[in-house]
Amino acid sequence: MTATTSAIVEPGRNTPVFGEYEVVVLGGGPAGITAAIAAGRAGRSTILVERYGFLGGAGTAAGLSTFCGLHANVHGDIRQVVHGIADDILARLEHMGGLNEAHLSFANKIKAQAYDISAYKIAADELLVGAGVKVLFHVFAVGALKRSEHEIDTLLIESKSGRAAIRGRMFIDCSGDGDLAAWAGVPYAIGDDAGNMIYPTTMFRINGVDPLKAGRAWETIPKLMDEAERQGRRFPRKGAIVRPQKNPIEWRANLTQVKNPDGSAVSGIDVEQMSYGEIEGRRQCWEVFEFIRSTTPGFDRAYIVEIAPQLGIRATRRVLGEYVLSESDILECAGFPDSIGVNGWPVEAHIAGNVSIKFPKIPESRGYNQMPYRMIVPRGIDNLFVAGRCASMTHDGQSSARVTGPCYVMGQAAGTAADMALASGVAPRAIDVPGLQQRLAAAGAFLGVADASASAVPAVGLSGR
Repeated sequence: MTATTSAIVEPGRNTPVFGEYEVVVLGGGPAGITAAIAAGRAGRSTILVERYGFLGGAGTAAGLSTFCGLHANVHGDIRQVVHGIADDILARLEHMGGLNEAHLSFANKIKAQAYDISAYKIAADELLVGAGVKVLFHVFAVGALKRSEHEIDTLLIESKSGRAAIRGRMFIDCSGDGDLAAWAGVPYAIGDDAGNMIYPTTMFRINGVDPLKAGRAWETIPKLMDEAERQGRRFPRKGAIVRPQKNPIEWRANLTQVKNPDGSAVSGIDVEQMSYGEIEGRRQCWEVFEFIRSTTPGFDRAYIVEIAPQLGIRATRRVLGEYVLSESDILECAGFPDSIGVNGWPVEAHIAGNVSIKFPKIPESRGYNQMPYRMIVPRGIDNLFVAGRCASMTHDGQSSARVTGPCYVMGQAAGTAADMALASGVAPRAIDVPGLQQRLAAAGAFLGVADASASAVPAVGLSGR
């Protein structure tokens, strides 16, 4: 059907109110999970709205199956630095037998930790239900209404049950794309200064691997790909990551890079580009898998057991907050007086045809930056937090702090701060930040201040660094 007009006028409607909550969380990725748990445990009536029928965000829907950013390389000693609710998630996965030991990655300078995707879905369910959170699956958020210039009143949703409204007192945008913040009029940026976004990936899992024959195939496969390229073969990108899962007959594969026909990164907020990207990503999965199966010992009888349900989007909108975390903050291991936790993941830039990794100086540095509370406080709205990959970061800063560990940090801080803002009757930017830090530390979070080797933290106010 060809469109003959640029717009259609819809009739007015009365939208039923699904419910009213003290805290409304949009998005069930790692930031949304910890935000909702923190708010629920604080006794706040909390609802989490998620478009899929399960939680986990990119860690489940995009097939990631590995926690990045839980660890830091502290003067050469790789240790876990993200704690708090993250520990509860890890403990639940360990109890279910769904967690691998952390493995070395990126030239053995950092660790990541693989998990079973199904176990993660169940663990997240149990922790949210245990915190008294109302979870609403299979729902798309489609808009917002404001009660005043600086306050959100309602999140509008669509589902198989029709259109509805969720009213709230405090909102936490963990959508990954900054949807709620954008609808509310918060300023945001997309891509770098030249308009380039971080390239997405379609993940897939391989089963039927002979682990004895495969051996250290995570080292073998990149070498085979390099050799094939020297002979004229072309792959979607360099930087192949292929690792065994909990059961070593199953491996995850992260080695596609999804581009538009013009070579630009597929946009996660453009439905036509996303539709093209899903098809192109699956095509790349099959092409690369056939190479692995035909060349790699132990993979000759392997098969693709799953291509992720969704393209793995790394970056879209970056909401502008009271502070914008930068690449220099990551690489210089910056300290902040309003620290809510730490991030030790390197700058992982998915650029055209490759993956560029930048670490702080190791072992000279402490290996992590503190994350300021201000980066989850957006400009212009007085009852909104933004946590996760759409929080306030530069393009290059986002290439580090978008991964699971720092998202857990931001989410737990947002859920806790939402309770404090409601209790005090103030906007998020006016809460007692030392009080927030005390509560986070009491809940097990590491704020980066206990390490005696940490750089001095400048004594400045909330409005600047």
